[in-house]
This record gives sequence, C-alpha cells and structure tokens, in this order.
Amino acid sequence: MDVGLTLAIALALAFAFTNGIHDAANSTATLVATRAGRPGPALGVAAVGIFLGPFLLGSAVATTIAGIVDVEPDETVEVMTAGLVAALAWNGLAWYRGLPSSSSHALVGGLVGAAIAAAGFGAVNWGGFDGWRPVGVLGVLVALALAPPLGATAAYVVFRLLRLGLRRATRRFEQPIREAQWVSSGLLALGQGANDAQKTIGVVAALLLANGTTSSLHAPFLVTFGAALAMALGTVLGGWRIVRTIGRRIYDLKALDALASQTGSAAVILGSSLAGAPVSGTHVVASSVVGVGLGRERWGRIRWAVVTEIGLAWLTTVPATALLAAALLDLWRLLT
Repeated sequence: MDVGLTLAIALALAFAFTNGIHDAANSTATLVATRAGRPGPALGVAAVGIFLGPFLLGSAVATTIAGIVDVEPDETVEVMTAGLVAALAWNGLAWYRGLPSSSSHALVGGLVGAAIAAAGFGAVNWGGFDGWRPVGVLGVLVALALAPPLGATAAYVVFRLLRLGLRRATRRFEQPIREAQWVSSGLLALGQGANDAQKTIGVVAALLLANGTTSSLHAPFLVTFGAALAMALGTVLGGWRIVRTIGRRIYDLKALDALASQTGSAAVILGSSLAGAPVSGTHVVASSVVGVGLGRERWGRIRWAVVTEIGLAWLTTVPATALLAAALLDLWRLLT
C-alpha cells in the first residue's frame, strides 16, 4: 500500500472520529439534558449503537457517497485527501465553537470542490434520484435539505400523539418515560452509526477500488470495523460540547419532549440510512427539538438566535469546504 493511499485512509478514519465527536453525540443530548441519564453511561450506550449501526443496516449510504465524484484512478487519492482535510478542518472549527455544523455537508462540499479543481465540473456526478434512492450530488443535497424539516415534523407529530395519549397521566408515568428515552436514544445511535460511519466507509471503498486493491465498491470487513470503531471512540471521548448546544441552548426540554425528539429523529435517520440517503444527524436532532417546542405551542421559548446560527452553518458549510478543498488541491499541485 503506497504512502498516499495510507494517508488518505488515515484521514478518513480521523474524519470518522471527529464525526463521532461532532455528530453522533447528539443521540445523547436530550437524554442528558432531561437528567434521564448521566453523560458517561449515555455516551456509552450511544457508542455501542453507533458501532453496531454500519454492520446491521447495510451499505446503501456508503455506495451513495462513493459515487459523488468520478475522477481518474490516479487522481482519486489526491481528491479524497483534499476533501477530507477540508472536512476535518471545518469539523474542528465547529467543535471548537460548540456549533452543531454538519460533518455530512462538510464531506460532500470537500469532495465536490476537490473534484472540480482536479478535473472540472465533469468530474462530479450531479445525479438526482433513482426511485427513492439519491444519486450523485443533487440527490445528496436534496436529502440533506429535506432531513431537518422531516425531523421537526416527525418530532412534532410524535409529541402531540404522546401528549394526547398521556393527557390524564399522573406523575408516576414520568419514570417510564425516562426509561423509554434510553430505548429511543439507542435506536437513534444505531441510525447515526449506519448513516455517518457509512460515509467514511464509502470514501475508503472508493480509494481501494481506484488503487486496484478491490474489484468493487463493497468494503472489506476491516474497513467497516475501523470506521465504526473510530466513530464510537469519538463519541465517547469528545461529544459534550455539542450535547450542550442541542440539549440545553435551543429549548428547555422535559422528559416527554426528549422522548418525542429522539423518536422522531431516529425514524428519519434510520429511514434515510435504509434508503441510502446521507443526512446530517446534527441537524435532524436540532430540528426535532424545534419541532417539540412548536408542539408545545411555545414559540417564544425556542431560542431562535441559536436556531439561526445552526441554519447559517447549514447554508455555508458546503460552499466553504468546497472552496477550501479546491484551494488545498491547487496548492498541492503547485508545490509538487
């Protein structure tokens, strides 16, 4: 295995690690914010779910990510490397500021920018949809755009149904609701692992195919294991900064709110994973918290300044990482 390929794979695993820090900890945010669980055990459950996700729910997302760019085999390593470095830089900046930016947006923007810099607009598979399955950049961007409103809607509906069903419930139902949060948090983590770790798996699969190590985009077991483990470790070691923003800064959550948020988010992310649609777990969870706030009809209690900050990050991530990746690739070619 040559040095360039080894470096690119190492960067992909580092991206999975930062993805765990940045995105996957959101599966614990509402659980911790409502004091249904302490951060340590909650992050442990999330790590287990995230690790199992890519093994249990297929590789549809990996196939979608691997098909975003279409460059010559000898250009694949430098394109993937530039895209990953740009995504890592953006993830690091967002984590430092405690901002729930999207690792998915960062990766897509980085890969597209690097591919265009390497070989022009024809090096990007613009795509669309093949039935329900997103194909290429346009399909991925549509999925990324639809996921937040779907998360908000799902959480709103779940909350209203729960409140209707429990309208005469006494305080003794509060403990079962808190226990149910552990189940919904585990399902959400499973979806996060299936969706987010598969993005790294897709990048590595494309690298191995271009190098001739494999003959298809089917990733070897060790690739799946490495991506899942890196993301699970990131979740355990560094997720608290983003947990605080999702769980406490957007809206003050109660136990029922958290259960609705987790359940709605899990439904959207699990469904997206099965359909091969890469989505931002960060933004799905954040929008689900907003959906619960709307379900309580408390517009004024939602901290719209925080929501606006997240929305601006959502809009700027793809173009910012695309430009950064293109600049990095051009600089590399200039120096070599």
